[in-house]
Parts: sequence; C-alpha cells; structure tokens
Amino acid sequence: MRKINAILSMSILVLFLIHAIAGGFQLAGIIPGGSAIMKGLAWLMLLFILIHAGIGCKLTADTCRACKKAGVSYYKENRLFWLRRSSGFAIMIFILFHVLIFLGNQNHDVYRLNDFGMMQLISQILLVLSIAVHVISNIRPLMIALGKRNYQKMIIDILMILSVILLLAGIAFVIYYLRWR
Repeated sequence: MRKINAILSMSILVLFLIHAIAGGFQLAGIIPGGSAIMKGLAWLMLLFILIHAGIGCKLTADTCRACKKAGVSYYKENRLFWLRRSSGFAIMIFILFHVLIFLGNQNHDVYRLNDFGMMQLISQILLVLSIAVHVISNIRPLMIALGKRNYQKMIIDILMILSVILLLAGIAFVIYYLRWR
C-alpha cells in the first residue's frame, strides 16, 4: 500500500506542478482559461488526492491503534509524523475552498466566476503554504519509497522547483485578487 501511495504522491506532484503553472498564468491574465484538458487534469489530480488521503487516513488509524495497544504515543518523538498528517488535512480543507472558489456558477448559459475577495485570497495563500509544508516534510520518505538511492541532490532540485512554482502561484493569486479590485 505504501508503494501505491508513493506512486500516487509522485503523480499528484507532477499534476500539481502542471496545474500550478497553467493556473498561475491564467490567474495573472497571461493566457486564457477554460481548457478542457486542464480541467480534466485537475479533476484527475483531485481523484488521486482523495485516494492518497484515504490511504493516509488508513495508515494514521493503524498508527493510532498501535499507539493505543502499546499504551504510549511518543507524541514528542513523532512530531514530524503528525506535521505530515495535519498539513495533509489542512490541504484537504483548502482544496475544498479552492474548488468552490474557482468552480464558478452557470446561470442561463453564462459562466461566472465567484467573487475573489480578501478571504478567498487568504484561503489560497494558506493552501500554497500547507502544500509547501506537506511536500517539504514528505519528500525524503517519498524518494526512499520510490527506491531512489542517491536522492539528496534530487530532493534539493525538486524542492527548488517546487518553491519557485509555489512562490509564483502565490504571486498569481495576489495578481488575481488585485485584478478583481
């Protein structure tokens, strides 16, 4: 199950990078939105995320049962484990906001985006931050699970690319907010 989760995680990461780059350009007004391919990839990524979250919930429940059976939880020693779980949970909440914000509404054959105010901007910046925490805290175990031997340089490269894309996504959300004003 962990190997399947690792493959799902890498697939989600690749789809996220595509989504963040294309979405950032759309939010900044550089390219037009509404591509059916991008929409399909976004829904596929959401499906993968839901499966990934389900596997994470099962593994977390297994861990909680083992702690209960042992009679100790070693919370302090397992802070990284709980950081990974709580950042994943935060991502799920903020993805819900993301979908609700950008899904828009259809009234009489006219598609309208929902208002993008300060609360929407804050929720999307928190989404970017929670993704950063989740990926940074999980990249090493992901590389190990995928069987990468010399993963140190690869981790640095992945984190560098991810940090630039997340920064640009955050900037795109701010530009989009300013365009609404």
